[in-house]
Amino acid sequence: MTSRIALITGANKGIGFETARLLGGEGMTVLIGARSADLGEKAAATLSTEGIDARFVHLDVTDSDLVEAAAKQIEADHGRLDVLVNNAGISPAEGMGAPSATSVRAMREAYETNVFGVIAVTNAMLPLLRRSPAGRIVNVGSELGSLAVIGDPSSPSFQINSLAYPSSKTALNAVTVAYAKELAGTPIKVNSANPGYCATDLNAHSGFRTPVQGATEVFLLATLDDGGPTGAFQGGAEEPGQPVPW
Repeated sequence: MTSRIALITGANKGIGFETARLLGGEGMTVLIGARSADLGEKAAATLSTEGIDARFVHLDVTDSDLVEAAAKQIEADHGRLDVLVNNAGISPAEGMGAPSATSVRAMREAYETNVFGVIAVTNAMLPLLRRSPAGRIVNVGSELGSLAVIGDPSSPSFQINSLAYPSSKTALNAVTVAYAKELAGTPIKVNSANPGYCATDLNAHSGFRTPVQGATEVFLLATLDDGGPTGAFQGGAEEPGQPVPW
């Protein structure tokens, strides 16, 4: 049997790269989705030296032409897709101030990648995922997208009150639930992963968790067995795989 095929967006660094490493370590062929051909090729080459079947796919989630081209390339090369990890995400500097000081431009920038990009990639890849005997879609979210968490005065996240990134991740959770409902009764499971506050470029490496810890949360949802959940939000706790309130 041929190996399972996994596409990870934004996989040239951070949580995406470590997710590719974990999935590749399980024998999957990992497709490194990246905007930069140079960085994507380097990431794939690095994983290849570790014995992982890693291949670069040119993919900018905000570019519809590249998204469609990536889907066609994967179909031509592999005929199907087993795992889609929507990892690419941004937190615009303009969107990190108080809500009343946040520009609509910053909001659009965040949503273009964190929400609309996920929808574009998922829709393009869904025909390939339907060919898998056990398709898995994992959207990389954030505890900042949990209304229960950011609205709880006892939560450390309560002090964070920016608008662009957190609200985009809340929207992403709604996207996850919607696709899970549509695909209920099929072999495809759709879930949101909370990697926790990981040290990555997104936060100038200020996080207290490692990218590997964050990637582990994604990995668990990407490798769910048939009895696993769909439409769930989990991760970021002391024990991996714990549910996160919406």
